[in-house]
Amino acid sequence: MKLENALTGAHPLQNEKFSRQMSAAKDKVAEKKTALHDEEVINTDKVKTVVDKLNEFTESLRTDLKFEYHEKLNEYYVTVVNPLTDEVIKEIPPKNMLDMYAAMAEFMGILVDEKI
Repeated sequence: MKLENALTGAHPLQNEKFSRQMSAAKDKVAEKKTALHDEEVINTDKVKTVVDKLNEFTESLRTDLKFEYHEKLNEYYVTVVNPLTDEVIKEIPPKNMLDMYAAMAEFMGILVDEKI
């Protein structure tokens, strides 16, 4: 130790002070790592519970897409269906709009045919 002090030119008390500071710093780092690890465990547990709750909530919202054929228009449209109850949630575009369009197209065809 005296040889090291002689080479570095440091006083023995300064080395002891430095050693204590380094030891205190290492202890603080260890405490922070432990605290961060505890927070990670808490956060992952919270995330898991939130995800489980979201999955339970969205389970009832599961839907299927079906492509339906409209006979009069010779076009396809999409229906969103609840697979558990086979209830149609939404039609894209709405089937009644397609029916109206087909009826108007048929009516326009009748008008044009009669005038010719």
